[in-house]
Amino acid sequence: MTAEETAADVSSEETAVADAKGGTSAAKVSTRKLSADELIRSFEEAQIKSDLPEIYVGDTVRVGVRIREGNKERVQPYEGVVIAKRHGGMHETITVRRIFQGIGVERVFLVHSPQVASIKVERRGKVRRAKLFYLRERMGKATRVKQRFDR
Repeated sequence: MTAEETAADVSSEETAVADAKGGTSAAKVSTRKLSADELIRSFEEAQIKSDLPEIYVGDTVRVGVRIREGNKERVQPYEGVVIAKRHGGMHETITVRRIFQGIGVERVFLVHSPQVASIKVERRGKVRRAKLFYLRERMGKATRVKQRFDR
């Protein structure tokens, strides 16, 4: 590809972007192409939620999950103890465990997912481990986590 062809491609991209924004505007249009890595990073930065509370392992949280039934959408709360946190940034997940009708149920939530409407910390837990998988073997009152008041 020659320099003239490259310049023609860039100018056609600029006009396409300017037309998409509604004609000629004073907006600055980048003339260089984004690499795949930069494009993915910029998309992920736009998807990250900024209004999330600080979540720690041991906290009791209420996660509002969006559920679609036909053409209706509603938010269903899921409350339980955070037993694990994994990854970071855009891919951060929390594992929430609750007891439903005497059976332990765990769900893994992608924190920045559009399916997660809200996360509210109900109670802070005082724990000394990063993962609370030992709660799986415990029953009844033995599954309680001490409350923490300093956070």
